[in-house]
Amino acid sequence: MFRDTATSLPELPLAASDRASPAALDGAARASALAQAMAPLSPPERLALLRRELPGRLVFTHGFGIEGQLLFHWICARDLDIDVVTIDTGRLFPETYALWRDTEARYGRRIRAVHPEPVALERLVARDGAFGFYESVEARHACCDVRKVRPLDEALAGAQAWLTGVRADQTGTRHAASLADFEAGRDLIKVNPLLDWTRARVLEEVAAHDVPINALYARGFASIGCEPCTRAIKPGEPERNGRWWWETNGSRECGLHLPRQAG
Repeated sequence: MFRDTATSLPELPLAASDRASPAALDGAARASALAQAMAPLSPPERLALLRRELPGRLVFTHGFGIEGQLLFHWICARDLDIDVVTIDTGRLFPETYALWRDTEARYGRRIRAVHPEPVALERLVARDGAFGFYESVEARHACCDVRKVRPLDEALAGAQAWLTGVRADQTGTRHAASLADFEAGRDLIKVNPLLDWTRARVLEEVAAHDVPINALYARGFASIGCEPCTRAIKPGEPERNGRWWWETNGSRECGLHLPRQAG
C-alpha cells in the first residue's frame, strides 16, 4: 500500500523504439508513451511522472468523489504543481459544498471553481424550466452541457493534460479508456491515474490516510453529482445507477468523459 513518501522515480522506457520523452512526441504517440510508462507505477507515482515529463499546465478536475479526494490527497502530499479545478454547477448537494470547505481547510490549498456561463444558463432555464431535465433525455443533455461540459471546456483551455478520477469498472464507456489517451477535440492528453483501481481499493486507501469524503456515502450514495439528478442506490446496484435514474436507456454519463468534437 502506498505511503506518503515522495521517493524518486526511476528512468522509464517511455517509447519502445527510441525511449523518447513524451514531451518530444505528438498527440496519440505521446499519450501511448505515457500510458506505457505509467502502467507499472502506483497512482501517486503516475502523478509525479506526469508533472515531471509534461511541460505546461496540467489540470485535475475534481468532483469531490472518493477518487478525486484521494488524487487530491496525493497531489497535496507531493506538492505537485497541478491546477485543481471543480465545476460548480450551482446545484450541488449541501454536503458537497461542506466537503469542499473541509478539504481546503485540511490541505491548506484552494480548489478553483468554474461556473456555467450566466446568459447560457438563463436561456436554458427559460426554455426548459428549472427541472426540464426530467422531461427528456435531450433536455437533460442540454442541462449537462451548459452546467458542466462548457465550463469544463473553459477549465481545460490551453492545458497540456487533463487528469480525472475515472475508473475502468465504473461503466462500459469508461472500461474502454486507457491510462492516457489523446483527445483530439480538446488537443490534450487525458490521463486516468486510477483507471485500473477498483472502488474497494480506493476506499481502502482513503481509510488508510483518513481522507475526508462526502457524508452522503454513509447514506447509500455511491456516485454523487447534482442534487436533483442523484439518488442513493440499493445494495447490489451498480454505483452509477444513482445518476439520472429516471432514464431507462443510454449511458450514465453527463458528457464530460465523452469525446469532444474538434473545433
